[in-house]
Amino acid sequence: MAVTLEQARRVGYTCLKALLRFAFMVANNLVAIPSYILYLIMLQPLRMLDSKSFWYIEGVLFKWLLAMVASWGWWAGYTVVEWGDDVKALSEDEAMVLVNHQATGDVCTLMMCLQDKGTVVRQMMWLMDHIFKYTNFGIVSLIHGDFFIRQGRTHRDQQLVLLKDHLEKYYRSRNRKWIVLFPEGGFLRKRRETSQAFAKKNNLPFLKHVTLPRLGATQVILKTLVAPQENGTPASGDTVIKESKAKGLQWVIDTTIAYPKGEPIDIQTWILGYRQPTVTHVHYRIFPVKDVPAEPEALTDWLYQRFIEKEDLLTHFYETGAFPPPKGQTKAISREMTLSNLWLVGIQSLAFLSGGMWYCIFQYLYHCLF
Repeated sequence: MAVTLEQARRVGYTCLKALLRFAFMVANNLVAIPSYILYLIMLQPLRMLDSKSFWYIEGVLFKWLLAMVASWGWWAGYTVVEWGDDVKALSEDEAMVLVNHQATGDVCTLMMCLQDKGTVVRQMMWLMDHIFKYTNFGIVSLIHGDFFIRQGRTHRDQQLVLLKDHLEKYYRSRNRKWIVLFPEGGFLRKRRETSQAFAKKNNLPFLKHVTLPRLGATQVILKTLVAPQENGTPASGDTVIKESKAKGLQWVIDTTIAYPKGEPIDIQTWILGYRQPTVTHVHYRIFPVKDVPAEPEALTDWLYQRFIEKEDLLTHFYETGAFPPPKGQTKAISREMTLSNLWLVGIQSLAFLSGGMWYCIFQYLYHCLF
C-alpha cells in the first residue's frame, strides 16, 4: 500500500516529537536527579541534628521528582479519571495500596494520580521489582527508602525476611504513611498463563484481566505495620475515616488500573509520547484493616477475592467503558484528576535552575583548586 504525503508528514511529526521529548527527558534527568542527591548531601548535618525535618525536605524533593515524571505523560495527553472511594480522606492515615500490574506505565500512572492526594507522595514507600534499582530513578528510590524485591521461588523466603527488616528500620523512622505493592508479582502478560494453570489445578476462578496474587509481601506488611490488637480488633477499629487516628496501618486501598481496550501504556510510550492522548481509569475501594484476616489461609482467600472483584470490574469496564456503580447505587461517579501546568512548569524550571547552580558551584570550586 502506497504511503500518502499526509501519512508521511504525520509519521515524521510523530518521530520528531518523540525525539524532542526524549531529549527533554534526558536533560530533565541529568539536572533533577543529581540536584536531588546534592541537596541531600548538603543537608546531612540537618539529618544528624533533626532527622524529622531532613526527611520532610527529602519527601518534598521526592514528590517534585515524581511530578516531573507525571508531567511527561500529562503533557502528552495521558490523563487519569478516578472512580470509587475518595482516597484523599486517608492522606494522613497509614494505608497499604494493592494494585494490579499490566505494564511499566502503571507506576507512572500512580505517580500522576497520587500527586493531588495531600502529603501521600512524599510519605509513601514503594515495593518494586529489583530491576528498577538499576534504572535512572533507582538511586532516588534507594535514598528515599523504597524496597526492591527479587522475584522467584529461590529468593522468596529471604526476600520476605529482608522486607520485614526494611519496614522495621525505615517505615516509621522516616514517617511513611502509604505503602504501594503489586501482589501479582509481575506483569499480566508474563504471569497470566501460569496463573490460569494454577487456578485450573486448584479449582479457582479463571481470570483473564488479572492474575492470582501472591501472599508473602502482603502478609509481612500486615504483620509488621498493623497496630497491636485490642480484644481481637486493631486499635484503629473505628470505621469512620475522620475519627480513625490510631497509629499503625489502618486501611487497605484496593486499586484497579484500566486502560481503554485493555492496551496498557509502557514507560517508552510515556516518555516518547507517540501514542494518541489516552485516558487511564483508576478505581479505588477502601477496606478497614480490622476487616482483613490475619491467618494465612483466610488472608489468602481474602486477597484472592479482591482480585476476583478486580476481574469483574475490568470485565465491566472493557464492555461498557466505565466501572460499575457501588452496591446499592444506580450510577457510578467518576472524577477527572487534574494537574496544574503552572505548577509543573515551576518544578521543571526549579530543576534546571538547580542544575545550573550546581554547575556554577563546581566550576568555581574547580578554578579555586586548580
